[in-house]
Amino acid sequence: MTQTSTLAGASSSGPTLRQSAGPRLGPDDAAAFGAELDALRMRVMSDLGERDERYIRRMLRIQRSAEIGGRLSLFLGFNPVAWCLGVALLSLSKILDNMEIGHNVMHGQYNWTNDPKLRGKSFEWDSACPGDQWRHSHNYIHHHYTNILGKDRDVGYGILRMADEQPWKPKHLFQPFRAFIMMLIFEWGVAMHDLEMDRLRAGEISWQTVRPRFWQSMRKMGRQGLKDYVIFPLLAWPIFGSVLLGNLAANLIRNIWAFVIIFCGHFTDDVVMFTEEETRDESRGQWYVRQLLGSSNISGPRWFHILSGHLSHQIEHHLFPNMPAHRYAEIQPEVEALCRRYNLPYNIGGLGTQFAAVVRRILRLSLPAFGKPQASALA
Repeated sequence: MTQTSTLAGASSSGPTLRQSAGPRLGPDDAAAFGAELDALRMRVMSDLGERDERYIRRMLRIQRSAEIGGRLSLFLGFNPVAWCLGVALLSLSKILDNMEIGHNVMHGQYNWTNDPKLRGKSFEWDSACPGDQWRHSHNYIHHHYTNILGKDRDVGYGILRMADEQPWKPKHLFQPFRAFIMMLIFEWGVAMHDLEMDRLRAGEISWQTVRPRFWQSMRKMGRQGLKDYVIFPLLAWPIFGSVLLGNLAANLIRNIWAFVIIFCGHFTDDVVMFTEEETRDESRGQWYVRQLLGSSNISGPRWFHILSGHLSHQIEHHLFPNMPAHRYAEIQPEVEALCRRYNLPYNIGGLGTQFAAVVRRILRLSLPAFGKPQASALA
């Protein structure tokens, strides 16, 4: 599917905007838009039940089976076929654990089951980032302040310049290289994200503030490193090196996959950034509009959506973060049709199209002379 993004302008009252062109909704239309989305959410959430519980438990069984099969296959690492199978299964296990299970469970999407193993506030995933820190930096900061410059720390993760309004510095010339390194070590970058080391270096926060989170991260990162790079390889002695390389390869595949999916959902060239001034006193409907314009979808088959944790439906996820993600595909046609009725963009495209747009954004914003003002849709 080719990327589509329809923009329409309309006059309305509201905060001063950076640019008059672009998709906008007046207060009445924003309220109506929000009411329709609220009704859609209520309809789906009231329908949750056995089907949804069966789905997440099936994903848990598949993930656990893939991990067991992958680790056992790696123990036969002297066989190239077994080693490749082990890497593939362990990669699948880690991707499912992080994307379809961990991310979605920690959003509270299955709290209604009253199963302690599916409780969002206590779930811990197979990742270097402590669950509590991720819940703060992602569930609260990112989803509450989506694409608000200076508030949403996921905009560039404190490393990349991803918005035209962010001041250019000579170091940004190297951001394509930095983005590539980030992709390879994404798990560890996420683990450091909530520590706000950039703010610590700038003197905006104190070491006393960071210290508890720092040691929490060090403990979790240590456990992850010990598990994948010491304990399991030692259990496979004398093929320690083969298992070590297999675990490293599986983590690398998971890191690249997670980076690509997340960046395609947040940083295609059509994604809009906002200022704090523009979002002050925003209504529920205007919040929905900001989520819509700050996200992009990726089209693909059902297996692709599962492996992405249904973050290929990033628009629906940002609109309804605590809705079980496997429901996003069902409501996607309704959300897209609703956007068309209100002359709002619905950014969707294939993986290649969307990732190419991400690369263009990274390259464009690495240079000082290619910034372009973003249009706002908030009224």
